[in-house]
Amino acid sequence: MNCGCADVVTPGLLDLLDARARMIAAAKPVSGQQRLALGEAAGRVLAEDAVARLDLPGVDNSAMDGYALRLADLERVAAAGEGLSVALRVPAGAGVLRLPEGDCARIFTGAPVPLGAEAVVPQERTRVDPRGHVHVLGEVAAGANIRRRGEEAGTGDRVLAAGTRLTPAAIALLASHGIAEVLVRPRLTVALISTGDELIEPGSPRVPGQVYNSNVAMLRALLVQQQCRVLDLGIVDDTAPALHEAFIVARDSADLVICTGGVSVGEEDHVRPVLERLGGIDFHGVAMKPGKPFAFGWLGTSAERGTPLIGLPGNPVASLVGWQYLALPFVHGRQGRTPAPLQHFPVKAGFSRRGSRGRRELLRVVLDWTGGTPVASLAGGQGSHMLGAASQAHGYLMIDADTHVEEGNAHGFCPVAQFLD
Repeated sequence: MNCGCADVVTPGLLDLLDARARMIAAAKPVSGQQRLALGEAAGRVLAEDAVARLDLPGVDNSAMDGYALRLADLERVAAAGEGLSVALRVPAGAGVLRLPEGDCARIFTGAPVPLGAEAVVPQERTRVDPRGHVHVLGEVAAGANIRRRGEEAGTGDRVLAAGTRLTPAAIALLASHGIAEVLVRPRLTVALISTGDELIEPGSPRVPGQVYNSNVAMLRALLVQQQCRVLDLGIVDDTAPALHEAFIVARDSADLVICTGGVSVGEEDHVRPVLERLGGIDFHGVAMKPGKPFAFGWLGTSAERGTPLIGLPGNPVASLVGWQYLALPFVHGRQGRTPAPLQHFPVKAGFSRRGSRGRRELLRVVLDWTGGTPVASLAGGQGSHMLGAASQAHGYLMIDADTHVEEGNAHGFCPVAQFLD
C-alpha cells in the first residue's frame, strides 16, 4: 500500500519534536510489579529504588600492588638514605591488620590497608635493596592509591533509581552490594498488526506485485530488544471490518497496539476511521521525512483508560524512523523509564542536497573520521522504502524544513546507537 509520503507540503502537520514531547507526556507506566532473581533481570526496569546494603568499599583498600606505609616513617628513612623493612604481607581477602611502627607492608590490589598506613606506593615506584628494604622513588602524597571505605556508596544510599533499565553494569553494581533479587516493572505486551493486501510473509512463494512483510520482522526485533512480549496478529485484510475485528482483539489483550500501513488518507487507508469509531486520535501527521503519516490514539472510552495505539507508515524506513523518534520514548514511558533526551551534535555534511519543503528531513548517513573530525556522507538511497541505507547508517543528519544541505555546513547528527538502549 502507498503510505502517502510524497514530498508535498501538507498543512496542519505536527512538528517532530512537538510530537515527541506529546508522546512522552502521554506515556503512563503500566501497573504491577514482579520480583526476579538478579540473574534473570537483565534489560528489565526497576520498580523501586535500589538501596546500598553496605559501605562500598567495605574497608579502606589498596588501588595498586605496592607498599603501604606511614609518611613519617618514609621521611625518616629517606633522610638517612635507608629503606623500610617489610613487616607484613597483605593479599586481597585478608583481615584488617595494624602496621608496626617504622615498617611498611607488601600489599596487593583490593587488600585492606593496614591500620596506621597513610599511603600506598605502586611497586613500579620502588626499589628493593639486597637486604629486602624498600626505597621509594619520588614524592608520596597522603592518601595516595587508597580507596576509602564508603567512597562509592554508604549503607542506605540510593545506588539506582526506580525506572532504571538494568544494564550489565547496573546488575554488577547490585551484585556488589549483595542484592540477589530485584522488584521490576512488568513486561509490556504489544500487539502487532500489519495491513496491506500486497503483503506476504518471508519464506512464502511470491508473485509480481507482492511484498514481503519486513515491517513486522523489524518491529518484533525492536520490541524484543526492549524486553516486550509480542503478540503478532498477522496481516489483516485491507477492509474496515477486518481491521475493526483486529483492533478489538488487540485492545483486549495488549498494553499497546502498533499497526503498520493504512495510516495515510487514501481510500484504502482504514486505520484512522476505524480508530475514530473504536476510540480516538491524539494526532495524525508529523512534519518529518520519512514518516509523515504517523498516528497516535487509543482504543477504548478515553485516552486515560483505553489501550494506546501507534500507527506507523507502511514503508519500512518511515516505520523505522517513526519507531525510533516517537514510538520508542513512549514504550520507555510505559515501562516506567524516564525517556532520555534526544542526543544530537553538529556534524559537517560531505555532500549537497536540496531541502524538503515543510518537513524536517532525517537523512541516513555514515561518518567519515579520516580527517580527524567527523564528516557525514549519505549511506545510500534515501527513499522511504530503501532499507539498505538504514541498515548501514551511523545515524541521521536532521535537516530543518526548507533548508538546503551545502557541503561543509554543519547540521544536527543523531547517532543511531541511542535508539538501541
